[in-house]
Amino acid sequence: MTPLALDRYFPSRELAFQVARIGTACLFLAHAVVRIVNNTIPQFAAFLASQGFPQPTAVVWVITGVELIAALCLIVRFQLPVACGALASIAIGGIVLIHSKFGWFVGEHGTGGSEFSVALLLLLYLIANDELASRALARA
Repeated sequence: MTPLALDRYFPSRELAFQVARIGTACLFLAHAVVRIVNNTIPQFAAFLASQGFPQPTAVVWVITGVELIAALCLIVRFQLPVACGALASIAIGGIVLIHSKFGWFVGEHGTGGSEFSVALLLLLYLIANDELASRALARA
């Protein structure tokens, strides 16, 4: 069987999952870091206040902190299922509170829809599932 040209870039399943894990972490890190650097926490808090959230600034800081800590956990491969669950809850919250109102598509056919968050959820599921499967194989 002739190897694919991509085999040199992804010679193993493990490397492919490592790229997915670190790439997903970077996407969540970018959200948190840009929120802090651009000082958009007050705007996000104002939005949450308009949705009836108590202590909206504290909620935004918790979301931001979870994004930072859980993304770093993904990078160093620490407590992956827990980190994926925490990030998934943020993505689901974003879909429910924000993105679903704008439809499915993020760009081209729409603005701000759910598709990107759903893609993140799929990646988080794969990462957590791979970790749990690896643990099960190690025990067997």
